[in-house]
Amino acid sequence: MNERFSASGLMNPFFPDEITFGEKGVTFKVRKLFRSNDNFVFYSDISGVEIDSGMFFSTIRIIPRMRPEIIINNFTKGDAKKVKELILTKVQA
Repeated sequence: MNERFSASGLMNPFFPDEITFGEKGVTFKVRKLFRSNDNFVFYSDISGVEIDSGMFFSTIRIIPRMRPEIIINNFTKGDAKKVKELILTKVQA
């Protein structure tokens, strides 16, 4: 299961955030102008997923156990819902 989701290019065309699903966990790549931050979280370490939806785009908030939350911006509402469903399916398995 190596699915990958990228944030919308409209808000940040050169450095979109990415979410990549692996066998044991999820990698969240949050990009900025001169740096990027990769966070790998095991499915078993995720305690919750929240979605904040705006008019066009959504923010995904991952709540891991024992670590600060991870915030990924500018995903389409459909992609945000799919990411949440995939994570919750793996967390409950």
